[in-house]
Amino acid sequence: MTVMKKNTLNIFLCIALGLLGHSASAQEFPPKKTITLVVGFAAGGAADTAARIISKKLGENIGANVVVDNRGGAGGNIAHQFAANGPTDGSTILFGSVGPLTIAPHMMKLSYDPFKDLSPITMGVNFPNILVVNSGTGIKTFAEYIAYAKKNPKKLEYASTGPGSASHLAGELLDEMAGIDTVHIPYKGGAPAMQDLLGERVAAYFSTYSTAQAYIDNGKLIPLAVTGPQRLKSLPKVPTIAESGYPGFNATNWYAFVASSKVPEGILDRWNVEIVKVLKSPDVVKQLNEHGLTPMPGSRDELAKYMTKESTTWGRIIRERKITGE
Repeated sequence: MTVMKKNTLNIFLCIALGLLGHSASAQEFPPKKTITLVVGFAAGGAADTAARIISKKLGENIGANVVVDNRGGAGGNIAHQFAANGPTDGSTILFGSVGPLTIAPHMMKLSYDPFKDLSPITMGVNFPNILVVNSGTGIKTFAEYIAYAKKNPKKLEYASTGPGSASHLAGELLDEMAGIDTVHIPYKGGAPAMQDLLGERVAAYFSTYSTAQAYIDNGKLIPLAVTGPQRLKSLPKVPTIAESGYPGFNATNWYAFVASSKVPEGILDRWNVEIVKVLKSPDVVKQLNEHGLTPMPGSRDELAKYMTKESTTWGRIIRERKITGE
């Protein structure tokens, strides 16, 4: 081989190695020393509680500072829009929720498409809501709640974490199945909804267990029924709505990790590995369970299929109930 050919080969090798090095650096993980985990609801609710438990362990595992950024409002849609249009290097991930990801698109015109502008990473947590009333209502059982609502149409007000949220749709589904007519009052998250419930400005709330637990324990709130298919281990005496005369009733809540669809696939895959690892950690599982939250680690494809299924289910309810954004 001539000297010229050897020099030419060396040049090509250097270029190739340089390109590989550039590609590797583009896929560095974590993308930055400070990672932002966006939550679509105010501090104090189930989303915030789960995000802080998970982010602490995640930061320890990857050697980065994972900061929870609460961006409440519009049933979580503000945070989802931010993530869809946000940084594309993978340094910003979203703790997405059932409402903005699979419900809101059927109710209102959004500036983003959750199935095009956001990419799935893994399911996070799954949990039912609990229908609770403040003690001032005098309502003690689920049967009394239904009876009151039937006797007093458009007078029983229930809170939710925003239009299109799981707590909103649980109320709509119950109205449909029970033949009652209650009034939906939307809030920017679990904490402000709970504040007005305790202040007796609203009668009821399809709350998460983590938000209502302390007030159930001290008697300020009365738990009437669970929205999922099974009773909660932490509240074994509280029946499900399905077993209380409305078989088939199922309105579970969930939060999943997603990011901008412009984030490189390699980074999304790595986030899946790291977050799944956290969700399977015994200490994290224990902490989440204590708040009534069940970790649901899985693949990116599994989350994509689940989102499609939920979108189909809630889209039908929204069309039949003629629900629109408020």
